Amino acid sequence: MKCLSICQPYAELIIQNKKTIELRKWNTNFRGEFLVHAPIKIKKDVCKKFKIKEKLTTGAIIGKVELYDVKKYESLKEIQGDKNKHYSLITFEEKVFGFILKNPKPFRVPIPYKGQLGFFDITLPKIKNNKIITDMIEEEFSYQWVGHH
Repeated sequence: MKCLSICQPYAELIIQNKKTIELRKWNTNFRGEFLVHAPIKIKKDVCKKFKIKEKLTTGAIIGKVELYDVKKYESLKEIQGDKNKHYSLITFEEKVFGFILKNPKPFRVPIPYKGQLGFFDITLPKIKNNKIITDMIEEEFSYQWVGHH
């Protein structure tokens, strides 16, 4: 499964469905579901600006989300027009792409993992009964809804 490292607090905002566009300087042809990895680095200036004081999980996969489109921004005005969707403190650069996200699913139990640059493939080891951790991820999401229907 694909995974993308996104600095905190942005990773948490994505998983909470508050941030629906992830800005990058590079484009991708990838579409579909991917895991959200929160690296060790926390952008403290962003936390301060948005008054985020809770303890944020780092160094782990905290959920998954679906990338369903990419928007190329042509001007600072366009970027500012979507600021309530990306929350970034970015100034316009020559190339800015917005990864448009939907269907975030937080994990109740984060999975410790070391991140990488760009989208990267995750191969997690097998666990009990030959189930792989990606199966565990699906089960984890299902258990969140037991008794909540």
